[in-house]
Amino acid sequence: MSSVNSVGEEVARKNEGGTDMGTTVSTSTNRNSEIEMVMLENISKVYYGNKINGNNSKVNSSRNSSTVLLEHIVLDNLNLRITKGEFVTIVGPSGCGKSTLLNILAGIDTSYTGRILIDGAPIEKSPDTDRIIIFQEGALFPWLTVYENIDFGLKIAKISKEKRREIVMHYIDMVQLTCFAHAFVHQLSGGMKQRVAIARALVLNPKILLMDEPFAALDVQTRRMLYDQLVRIHEKTNKTIIFVTHNINEAVALGDRAIVMSAKIAGIKKEFIIDLPRPRQLDHPLINSITSAIIEESKEMYISDSSFTRNNINYRDDRPELELGSLRPQLA
Repeated sequence: MSSVNSVGEEVARKNEGGTDMGTTVSTSTNRNSEIEMVMLENISKVYYGNKINGNNSKVNSSRNSSTVLLEHIVLDNLNLRITKGEFVTIVGPSGCGKSTLLNILAGIDTSYTGRILIDGAPIEKSPDTDRIIIFQEGALFPWLTVYENIDFGLKIAKISKEKRREIVMHYIDMVQLTCFAHAFVHQLSGGMKQRVAIARALVLNPKILLMDEPFAALDVQTRRMLYDQLVRIHEKTNKTIIFVTHNINEAVALGDRAIVMSAKIAGIKKEFIIDLPRPRQLDHPLINSITSAIIEESKEMYISDSSFTRNNINYRDDRPELELGSLRPQLA
């Protein structure tokens, strides 16, 4: 991970003079040019653990017990390419590797095999500030105001106070929290907190926003309002967004492309192109059609037996089988 100084220098460089923050960028033009922002090649991730067979007593003798090394393959030679300005949603059941993939892209998890390029450069040489992750809980500082939370990263980067104020107020206006700039976190609703988290990420001017179920804890009305705001922010900033969710309706309503991941194959089962203008109506026939197709694809992607075979190797999985009823999409 980069030091505070090097991160600060990179943030200062990206914000120095740089982008016209008031300009709306056409995302379709950049996507059609197919400038590759993210390339994942043969990404594999395995978790290892020990299992003791034999006597159930606290202390086992070597005669009646043995230790078996277990491996759980989360990602198995996954390949994925994402173009600049693309909004990609990733959907799949718990344990299929969605969040693991996001953590790898964020640089949080480095124990994997394979190759990752960010904007043409190896991920090891890509500044941390090129990829900012937003979690389900905004992880805001409760003792700071909205303004101070959003200003925090820029302050560490040692950007001048005047420049910081310009940048911070621009993004506070963008997420429509101008009247709450000096409010504390405990005075905000759940949706407001997530908007603060999004603004705090955007001020660092990342190339990629990584979003790990950011709206999962919010009520239906708040989620729908944030869908519209996120789409508007995407149109204005042209950021590449990788958005992980359990909610199939959400994945289809937001993404240019929906990636369906499966625990059974430890990777991507299918991709769906969603060629619809935004904002999208959730009851649009094509939205319903794609949602139904993803549910149909999902019916066989669970590990339904206690053992399965991959690459001629037998694996065991002691997790209970998930009922197909759980595949019904949540209301977005």
